[in-house]
Formats: sequence, structure tokens, C-alpha cells
Amino acid sequence: MTDSVKIYQAKILFPFAVLGIIIEEEWLTDIEYLPLDTPLLAPKSSLAKEVCNQLTAYLTEPSFTFDLNLHIGGTTHQRRVWNLIKNIPCGKTTSYAEIAKQLHSAPRAVGRACGANRLPIIIPCHRVIAKNGGLGGFMNASEGNPLQIKKWLLQHENI
Repeated sequence: MTDSVKIYQAKILFPFAVLGIIIEEEWLTDIEYLPLDTPLLAPKSSLAKEVCNQLTAYLTEPSFTFDLNLHIGGTTHQRRVWNLIKNIPCGKTTSYAEIAKQLHSAPRAVGRACGANRLPIIIPCHRVIAKNGGLGGFMNASEGNPLQIKKWLLQHENI
């Protein structure tokens, strides 16, 4: 896969975006939020079909537990942040500051790691909020559609 051309193995409709699924070999590597008017794409492999099935299960039951082969790249710090985020239960949140405290890091660095998460929903970075209870950022944005997506996901999980 080159940086200029992304090859999706599926594009599935969610209430807030079309999710573009990228798989390399037998690993899920990326889930991207695409505009709602993006044409859908039926799964091109059994793994893509399984990813779509599990994402659909999450839509039906927000506490669904994902069981997929994930390829989690990133820096050592990012992977440490993502590993903590994966353990935030559905219906709960934690703050950037709390994660930073656990990792002996800084809240801003945790926020940047959240923004670099290539597997949103599965690694639920939307469950990380500001210490004061505000949404904080999402996908490295502080306004616009990404925050609407974060709000939707939190409401879907009754947070």
C-alpha cells in the first residue's frame, strides 16, 4: 500500500460516517472515517467480512468485545497509551491526565497518541476525555465533525 493510494477491503455505513477498512495480509491495520456519501464496498476477504460483522455487532450492542487480528504500529509511547485505552470498559471514560499519570507522561502526549490511533472504535480512544469532563479532542481535532463522532460514540455507549 502506498501513501497516496489507499486500498480498502470494505466500506461499511455507520450513522456518522462510512468506515473504510484496510487490511494487510491477515491483519486489520486501519479503520478510517470517510464522508457519508462515500460509496459502500462489500467485503473483499473473509477477514474484511469479519471486521464488518463485528463492527455491526458493536452498533447493535455497544459492549460487544472485538476479537480481531490487529496490526498496531506506532511508537512505543503510542502503543502504551493504546494498550491502556483498550482496557477502558464500555460505558466508562478516563481522562488524558489519568492515562498520562499512569504512564509518567503528559496529557498532551496522550492526546497526540489518541489522535494517531488507526483503529478507532476497536481501540476506543473516544472514551478518553478531558479532566474537567469535557470532550477534549478527537482525531487531532478540537471542533467540527470529529467531535460529533466522539459525542455519538459516547452516547451510543450511554456515557
